[in-house]
Order: sequence, then C-alpha cells, then structure tokens
Amino acid sequence: MERLWNKNYCKVMVANFSLFFAFYVLTPLLPLYLSEHFGATKDIIGLVLSGYTITALLFRPFSGYMVDSFPRKTVLMVCFGAFSIFFAGYLAAGTLLMFTIVRTLHGGPFGALTVSNSTVAIDVLPSSRRTEGIGYYGMSNNLAMAIAPTVGIFIYKLTESFELLFWIALVVACVGWLVDYSLDLKKREKVPTAGFALSWDRFFLLKGWLIGINMVAFGFCFGVLSNYLAIYGKEVLGITGGTGTFFMLCSIGLILSRLQGGKALREGRLTFNAGSGMVISFIGYTIFIALPTISPALTPIGYYGCAILVGLGNGHMWPAFQNMTINVARNNQRGTANSTILISWDIGMGLGILSGGIIAEHLGYHAAFWTVAGINAVGVALFFLQTKSFFLKRNLNPSVH
Repeated sequence: MERLWNKNYCKVMVANFSLFFAFYVLTPLLPLYLSEHFGATKDIIGLVLSGYTITALLFRPFSGYMVDSFPRKTVLMVCFGAFSIFFAGYLAAGTLLMFTIVRTLHGGPFGALTVSNSTVAIDVLPSSRRTEGIGYYGMSNNLAMAIAPTVGIFIYKLTESFELLFWIALVVACVGWLVDYSLDLKKREKVPTAGFALSWDRFFLLKGWLIGINMVAFGFCFGVLSNYLAIYGKEVLGITGGTGTFFMLCSIGLILSRLQGGKALREGRLTFNAGSGMVISFIGYTIFIALPTISPALTPIGYYGCAILVGLGNGHMWPAFQNMTINVARNNQRGTANSTILISWDIGMGLGILSGGIIAEHLGYHAAFWTVAGINAVGVALFFLQTKSFFLKRNLNPSVH
C-alpha cells in the first residue's frame, strides 16, 4: 500500500491547521469584542461578521479556476501571504467602520487560501489513499476549529486583551505560510484553457450542485453556533466560562469520529459517513436548545452534550461531503470541486451569521437556535430523499459509494 503520511502531506496538514487556528482563535470572541469595544447591537454584529463570509464566497469560484489553471504553489503563497497580513489590520482598526472594512476584505484571501491549500493536499496524496487522506486533512481544520476557540477564550480570561489575540492570530498565520513555502511540489502539465475558460463549470462544479445545496444547510447551523455560542451562553444560559470547554469537547468528538469513521472512509462508504454524521449533528443541535427549554437543570447536559455530538457529526460529515464532490469531478477540476464545497459552506455560514444576529435581535437567541435545529432537519431530509441518489448517479469513482 502506498504511503499516506508523506512529507508534503504532513506539511500541508500543519499549514491547514495553522490557517484555521488563526481564524477560529478569534471567532467566538469577536461578537463580544464588537459589543464591548464598539457598542455594536446584535444585528450590527451579525452584519459585520457576515461580511467576511460573503467576501470569501465571492472569491471561491475564481480561486478554484486560478488553482486549476496556474502554478498552485505560487497561488498558494500569494493567498497565504495576504491572509496573514490582514490580521495586522485588526490591530490598526480604531473604529467600527474600519474594523468592518478590514474584516470584510479579509474574507477574500481566506476563501482563495482554503481552496488552494486543500487542492495541493489532494495533489500530494497517493491516488490509492486519496479518500482516506482527504478525511484526515479535513480533521486538521476540524481540530483547529475545536481547539483554537478554547485557547483564545483561555487567553482572554487571563489577559482580557483582544490585542494579544490579534497578535497570536498573525504569528500563527505567518508560521503556516512558512510551512507551505517549504513544500516541494512536482510541476504539473499546464491545463489548456481554450474553449472552456469562461464556462460556468470552471468556477462552480455544476455536476455537484445538489451536494452543495445540502452543505449550505449544515454551514448555516455551524455559522450560528460558532459565532453566537459565547454571547448566548453568557447572556441567556448564565454559562460564563463554558465556551472553552464546549469547543474542547467538540474536538474530542472530532477525534472520536476519526476512530469511528476512518474504516468507512477507507472502504469508500461516503454516503454512510455523511448520513450518520448529519443525524448525529441533528441530535446535538436539538438537545442544545431543547433541554434548557424543558428545565434549567438540564442546561449543562444539553450544552456540553451538544459539543461532543456536533464534533462527532461534523467529523463524519465534512470529509464525506468533500470526497463526494471531488468524485463527481474530473481530475483537472479538483480546485473547482474544492471551491464548490467551500462556497456552499460559506453561503450557509454567511446566512447563519446574518440571520442569527437578526433573529436574536428581534426574537431572542432561543428562536435563533431553534432555527438551527429546523434547518439541520431539512438538510438531513434532503440528503436521504435526493442527494444520496444524486451523488451515486454521477459518481466517477466505482471504489466509493
């Protein structure tokens, strides 16, 4: 069997962890920062934070095309450099308007970077281990998503300094850039662009459109959870120090998902992993909002139980959906396939962040999180009724199902 953990793959994994750590170390605290530092209301917070995701969304299709058409390492270095520099902008932003501009523009290089880095990861994987390797690659950003908020909240509790957190994000991002710079990539044959350069399928993988729509639902749910968890816990549930523990338990769930789902990925059972992950996440989101409504005494069970279940669910679901999208694309559309699944996640995240703030402002956080449970249920139903058969009909790899 070909070697999975080669040097380049390990480096890309580390760089991916770094970029997502830099992003998520700030994510749960930015609503508090905007509220306490600038006096922003809930709907304004949602508007400011959603700008990042909207810009990332706009850049995704073009970044997939660039990665498929130009030297990938060059594209990767430019995107990672721009992503890192923008963290310095947070330190310089002295007004809400300036912060909004910096935050919104920062989404561009983030959107392009995640596409280029994940595409390079696919390139350095041996073909016989690609499905399994993509699963582990996804775990690197899942772990960053779970660990970084815990670290950020811990540091903030010790120092009460947002400035220090911005510096940490900047340094970690620069470390990721250096790791990717050391990659030794083989030169690819230039992809001919004549005849299809302006085709929609070079910017969004039309053959995977329903998979993408399905992913929108799950991005919505995590957009609300990741951005409003800290302020919801503090203002509504009275859990002031539990956000860090929440994300740590989420990381445990992600690790457990690798132990549970690794064999299924190796065997190519993508729809099994996707389906089980979605159902587990739905249970997690439901108990998160339902148990505190039933009884305040059940609040800790719902709060921390949700963390483990959402970690388990996302750990199963994300690599399965990414693999499904890649397996309906041609080899010269890997960048486009990656951008498509990330575009879908971005749309969901953006809608979740924006809608969550508006709903919380007018109807309260309970309504916002009940909306999450409802949207997740719609996503589960869509997968089993349509998306699963949609993928199986278009799958180009007979070894996966």
